[in-house]
Amino acid sequence: MWIITGYSKKEIKMFEFRTEKEAREALKTIQGCKILTHVM
Repeated sequence: MWIITGYSKKEIKMFEFRTEKEAREALKTIQGCKILTHVM
């Protein structure tokens, strides 16, 4: 499982993906600071 944690000025959002490819594509569209994590 791949998780993107996005931080903006007012909130924190987390997005969950099954594949690295999906996560990396979404990473390009999410604004603010973001962290990509692989959970095993």
